[in-house]
Amino acid sequence: MKTTLEKTSIKQEQVKKAELLTGAEATAHAMRQINPDVFPVYPITPQTPIIQTFSSLVADGKADSEIINVESEHSAMSAAIGSASAGGRTMTATASQGLALMIENVYIAASMRLPIVVAIGNRALSAPINIHCDHSDSMLARDSGVIQIFVENAQEAYDFMVMAPRLAEQEDILLPVLVNQDGFTITHTAEPVLMLEDDKVRRWVGEYKIPYPLLDQKNKTTQGPFDMPDYYFEHKRQQEEGMSHVFARYEELSREYREISDRHYETVEAYKLEDADRAIVVMGSTAGTVKEVVDRLREKGEKVGVLKIRFFRPFPEQAILKALYSVRKVSVLDRAMSFGSYGPLFMEMAGVLYDMPINLYNYIYGLGGREIYPEDIEKVYKDMKTKNTEKKSYIGLRT
Repeated sequence: MKTTLEKTSIKQEQVKKAELLTGAEATAHAMRQINPDVFPVYPITPQTPIIQTFSSLVADGKADSEIINVESEHSAMSAAIGSASAGGRTMTATASQGLALMIENVYIAASMRLPIVVAIGNRALSAPINIHCDHSDSMLARDSGVIQIFVENAQEAYDFMVMAPRLAEQEDILLPVLVNQDGFTITHTAEPVLMLEDDKVRRWVGEYKIPYPLLDQKNKTTQGPFDMPDYYFEHKRQQEEGMSHVFARYEELSREYREISDRHYETVEAYKLEDADRAIVVMGSTAGTVKEVVDRLREKGEKVGVLKIRFFRPFPEQAILKALYSVRKVSVLDRAMSFGSYGPLFMEMAGVLYDMPINLYNYIYGLGGREIYPEDIEKVYKDMKTKNTEKKSYIGLRT
């Protein structure tokens, strides 16, 4: 199986400069290069290696961020809100029950338009207790007003952590960014990662500056006040306005990032969809496995493809419509459940494709870290071909 870098157009002389890093380590090194002012932390599996690695880098003098050891994830986001409001670039990390405990303040951070960057090591929610990957924790935050990005591998984890502060801090956005990587599958798995030079990252990210820092005595503002019905609705609509600018700003930033890194990421990644009659839509590390299956089936003459969704919030409607324009059968793989309904990603896709001549199917898979194998993915493509599938099915579920 090819490594991530071997699948890209990166020059071989650059590949030789790559370092063997886990997704967690790659994320921590991106944080080191950005050197945030404040980093409130509380450990939780499988996110702990992110803050552990970054804390070691700070202790070794390779960054001078103020690390605040708090008593819970709720407190971590509380401290992040205080520091970002005061005018400090702020980052943190969490997972699973930690994000669940933090979620009250995630809503507050988004509502206060604070560009906090959060690294998530995706993990199942209790109960029963489980420390392995699914996307249930991130789905808690989908309506909070944060930007949500899902990465496929350690290289993307690094690159999107570098880009995240620039995106969050755009004056017409000013929203938290959550960069999601699959727990253990990415956080603890090492692969070659090509990092940028420290100075290049710091110059590109730039100085942190928000329009209304809380400690600006010359331009006093009220932040986080009680909001009566007269204005609450309008303030919520302003959050939506901020979200509406994300794709235009991201397009500009991603072009800039390509100039300094030779790597470019669209909001979605269309793989061999040009003539496909069947497609799978998926987020996270599973996309890599699906691509391998697509290659295998293509060798047998099957017209199949995959669409990887990188941005879950905001949801990239136009990019999806463009990518799936000629496809007639689409299966959406969800690594989370919305009990009593369809999977969260499927529901988003149904909203985008509602008036398209497409047969749409939903597969729930991988809950609590349950493995998904190439033969499982092959069966999804086969089921679409033979019409042997329900609208909602399960992959790898014991019966």
